[in-house]
Amino acid sequence: MTLVEDGATDINLRYASPAGRWVLLATVLGSSIAALDATVVNIALPRIGADLDTGLAGLQWTVNAYTLTLAGFLLLGGSLGDSYGRRRVFLIGVLWFAAASLLCAVAPTASLLIAARALQGFGGALLTPGSLAIIEASFHPDDRSAAIGAWSGLGGVAIAIGPFLGGWLVQAVSWRLIFLINLPLAAIVLWVSLRHVPETRNPAPAAGLDLPGALLAALGLAGVIYALTEGSTLGWGSPAVLVTGIGGAAALVAMVVVEARSPHPMLPLEIFSSRQFSAANLVTFVVYGALGGSIFLLPVVLQKVAGFSPIEAGAALLPVTILMLTLSARAGRLAQRIGPRLPMTVGPIVAGTGLALLTRVDAGSTYLGTVLPAMTVFGLGLSLTVAPLTSTVLAAASDRHAGVASAVNNDVSRVAGLVAVAALPVVAGISASAYANPDELAAGFHTAMWITAGMCVTGGLLAFLTIRRPAPARRPAVDIHRCPLEAAPLCGPDESRAPALRYTAAGTDGPAEPAAG
Repeated sequence: MTLVEDGATDINLRYASPAGRWVLLATVLGSSIAALDATVVNIALPRIGADLDTGLAGLQWTVNAYTLTLAGFLLLGGSLGDSYGRRRVFLIGVLWFAAASLLCAVAPTASLLIAARALQGFGGALLTPGSLAIIEASFHPDDRSAAIGAWSGLGGVAIAIGPFLGGWLVQAVSWRLIFLINLPLAAIVLWVSLRHVPETRNPAPAAGLDLPGALLAALGLAGVIYALTEGSTLGWGSPAVLVTGIGGAAALVAMVVVEARSPHPMLPLEIFSSRQFSAANLVTFVVYGALGGSIFLLPVVLQKVAGFSPIEAGAALLPVTILMLTLSARAGRLAQRIGPRLPMTVGPIVAGTGLALLTRVDAGSTYLGTVLPAMTVFGLGLSLTVAPLTSTVLAAASDRHAGVASAVNNDVSRVAGLVAVAALPVVAGISASAYANPDELAAGFHTAMWITAGMCVTGGLLAFLTIRRPAPARRPAVDIHRCPLEAAPLCGPDESRAPALRYTAAGTDGPAEPAAG
């Protein structure tokens, strides 16, 4: 049975209902494909570098080519979903991502792998904002924080389990399998979404697409990241670095001007008129920058300095997996009761403490004595942070901008990771020669962890100074938006105002009978 919505943007599903669980399954698995691939690659980087004969810069681009197109087109993906249907764009993104994953798996050279990763990022830009926007538009306001907490917790599991799964695949067979695992996951997402996920869209969509804005964003990020990545190798004064860096910055400024003047901007600048929205995204940038930089370096250092095997390095993040799975939904509910300020203050500071403990990693370090305590503290901090942060961002935006708000927050987190992967090795003194020298690599890693720990603490202090408890949302007049054939309806105070729903089952397409109260 496929549920199709005829005009409402709020389906008002309940978190504990069967329909709500199906929607969570589709959105969690969909976003997890992108999250899993972003982390599973990190553990395979040493083997990829050896098999395809590429050094530190090539490995940085293997990560950043994906993040670059993902970040560059996330806003466009959010706008497409709001205008043409969030489920529709989400499904296109899943298909695109699966096809690009197959290209990654068969890439014979580093250059072709980097190109395929860029294509993967575009698919991720279509599916990632749609997954969260579907939750925001589909669940009852009273259940959204819990649903987002479950989404972020289970998505965090994918992020954390990725290195473990990648390590096992790399060690047992080949790094190429880390891309092939996306194909069966994508098939499940397509099946569940087509059968169980309702379609939602902005009731007043923009008249056109903001392609100039999207292209300027992608070109701007590409220029800046190229300059940061290649500056230490080519020289910061080289023409290529100067031209791309300055050109990229100019393109990003031009994008803001275009968005301010466009009749249908992919990034409506009025969304930043909310102080809460802007502040939460600033915290996102700082904390996720620390997360992206540390997760890029940690698996490499554990293998090249501490002598861990790929599967041992991957298993290092298992405590984060368990803690995110156990605590994220609870953190979402806690933030709903007491407000997001305290969790968003304490969480990043705790996570920063965990990163500071990673400065003890060195040659001969053991998992139980060094890595496990750091990852446990880090996981506790992330569990407190992610769900309240995401809920705060979405609650600060209007319903009609749910897709754009999701895309902005995802974009901020991806750009933060993108900049961190490009700049953190440079700032910490990890050069191409240091990458090949375990002692120099360890020293640079220690510096990098102190930097990322400081970033997390800064994020917590920013949250304390800027985040406030949002005003309670008004309950919608209608709570009955469920197909009566699936389960008992969720009755509201005025059923006569419920929009018509159509369903298709066994070849039938027609109006559903009104549900009894």
